[in-house]
Amino acid sequence: MESQSFAQRLMKSTYKIIKRVIIFSLLIGVAILSFFYFGTYESGVMAGKVLRITEKGVIFKTHEGKISLESFGALKGASPIAETFDFSVENSEVEVIKQLEEVALTGERVNLKFEKRYMAFFWRGDTKYFITEVERQK
Repeated sequence: MESQSFAQRLMKSTYKIIKRVIIFSLLIGVAILSFFYFGTYESGVMAGKVLRITEKGVIFKTHEGKISLESFGALKGASPIAETFDFSVENSEVEVIKQLEEVALTGERVNLKFEKRYMAFFWRGDTKYFITEVERQK
């Protein structure tokens, strides 16, 4: 009789420990995932001309774009060196998407404020660089 109660107590304490380990692991996992999802690694500005802005995806629609960063004055007497840079725009940034479409059609030079995230998630965008604001140059 005593051995059964000891075995039952041992099982209860084992289940309690396993339950606490699982809950602790889930909390740590959620904290790490939240950090990678919401955390900003870098923020800054890139200047150039928007080449394209597209909506892509079958199930998860994302907005992707490409900007031409021209290095003016890098080489004397030579044409500017063109470098392209890919970026994403979150779907909630409706005004930013509208402005990007306008400047892509006009070909005007803009400053794009961006945030670089730690990870790229497929439902959010293809790149880690997300545009948050468009400044048109006069």
